[in-house]
Amino acid sequence: MFRFEDPWVLALLAIVPLTYWLRGRGAHRTGALRFSALDTIRETGVGISSWLPRVPSVLGAVGVVAVIVALARPQTGVTSETLLTQGIDIVMVMDVSSSMLAEDLEPNRLEAAKAVAADFVGGRRNDRIALVAFAGQAFTQAPLTLDYSVVQSLLGELQVGIIEDGTAVGMGLGTAVKRLQASDVESKVVILLTDGRSNRGEIGPVTAAQMAQALGVRVYAIGVGTRGEARVPVPDPLGGTRLMPMRVDIDEPTLREIAELTGGQYFRATDNESLSSIYEEIDQLERTEIEVQNFTQYAERFPAILALGLILLLLEIGLSQTVLRRLP
Repeated sequence: MFRFEDPWVLALLAIVPLTYWLRGRGAHRTGALRFSALDTIRETGVGISSWLPRVPSVLGAVGVVAVIVALARPQTGVTSETLLTQGIDIVMVMDVSSSMLAEDLEPNRLEAAKAVAADFVGGRRNDRIALVAFAGQAFTQAPLTLDYSVVQSLLGELQVGIIEDGTAVGMGLGTAVKRLQASDVESKVVILLTDGRSNRGEIGPVTAAQMAQALGVRVYAIGVGTRGEARVPVPDPLGGTRLMPMRVDIDEPTLREIAELTGGQYFRATDNESLSSIYEEIDQLERTEIEVQNFTQYAERFPAILALGLILLLLEIGLSQTVLRRLP
């Protein structure tokens, strides 16, 4: 990129040809000749090259033009592009109660949820992600971090039985909100996944949702499980486990209320495909804002042009006073 910092100076170029035209007319009136010495007249006679006397004037004119161009401060610029991102803080809240072993999703609800959540984490950029697990109680499995491989690894370690059984939805959401309490980013999100109805915990789901609302946290609630009954593995008195049908009991009204209170959405996942689609939709709803700023840095180019102009003017003066001096 090229520009003149003071382009108005270039208007002075208009007077250069006029000045040298007037100067040339004056020289014709005097009838003077340019020779380096008197002996030159005798040696060259009238056959001297007609262009030679004009050399100082040409050098002077070009020198003045160069000086004027230099005074206009020519500059060249390099444009750089800066990407400014405003990341999102996301807490994924995962139900690890025993009912998450139901096999209405393949291979079961928990493993299906872990796989889809891991893909979701891998597709994010510039967002901090945390992981909270809950059953009868809640705990933070991973704090807010940009290290997605750590989140994915800790996500893979989640399993039923790591904490006492139960469904403390409010405790899971409340723990997530607490993780976001110190966050100073503009966009804060909780993705709450459960397959049941809250039956444990000191904090109720709606109370936790009100806490989220007060902090400007959006909650996307996902109820996972088929409609009707699902097979759940239970201990067999004879050893091992056996599959028993269990009624799917998702508290959808409460999950909808949580989402509505916080400006989020409620989703129902009845199979692997719908669960994957839900995470894809959330991924599109919560995208990191990217602002592009273009900055052009200019460098001055006038010193070399000014130096050239001054050299040409000195040459004009030198030639005019020596080898091509004017004889009256």
